[in-house]
Amino acid sequence: MHMPAMGTLICQVIVIWLGYIGMIQVSDVSMGVGAAWCAVATVLCLVGVVGLRRRWGYLVGWAAQVVTIGLGLLTPWMYAMGIIFALIWASCVVLGRRLETRQEAAQ
Repeated sequence: MHMPAMGTLICQVIVIWLGYIGMIQVSDVSMGVGAAWCAVATVLCLVGVVGLRRRWGYLVGWAAQVVTIGLGLLTPWMYAMGIIFALIWASCVVLGRRLETRQEAAQ
């Protein structure tokens, strides 16, 4: 279950920093404010990746989803990106748990 979740969080970091460019060029957000909030979201994603082998990594991953959606306050299209990544994250968690449960039952 943790490999798809890890991939989601890593791709999310890329999209966050692409969103940063939009924040400063399209939405007129100051570079410092945009960089600070993107850094918070990035740190949450990376800490989540490190902790995916334990339960707390998934909790940090959920926090990263909330912060990524919150980046929509700085540039509106990040609402869409945040929601898309939250749906991918939820799919990874829900389907991953189902697969692990089935694998344990088969053994």
